Amino acid sequence: MSGSPYRRLLAARAILRERYSEPLHLRDLAAAARLSEFHFLRAYRAAFGETPHQHCTRLRIEHAKRALARGAGVTEVCFDAGYSSLGSFSSLFARATGRSPRAWQREVRLLVPVPADVPRLYVPGCFLAFFVDCNLPG
Repeated sequence: MSGSPYRRLLAARAILRERYSEPLHLRDLAAAARLSEFHFLRAYRAAFGETPHQHCTRLRIEHAKRALARGAGVTEVCFDAGYSSLGSFSSLFARATGRSPRAWQREVRLLVPVPADVPRLYVPGCFLAFFVDCNLPG
């Protein structure tokens, strides 16, 4: 067997990150890491602090947040993120964020009314203030 167990886990994690919107099975990820399903699950959690399913869910919710912030519709975001049920997506999103997808989108749009400015949500305010002040005419 070539490669350390951690490198093999990283390979499986890379597959998960590339294909999070597709239906992935534990057996496929375990095979990519060349481990049994149960050993893979335990090793993945020990290495990364979350199960592959939790990681996939987090990636999907992050994708959904970015799309909603850009102004995409909730139904479109649901299917684009890899969910097949609007109801389950909405309840999962609400559990993760504390609000429904539409309410979350409204809140973000109040903070950042122009979708092109969405990246500013992820930049510290002091950093933005410095560069906004530096770029003002006068």
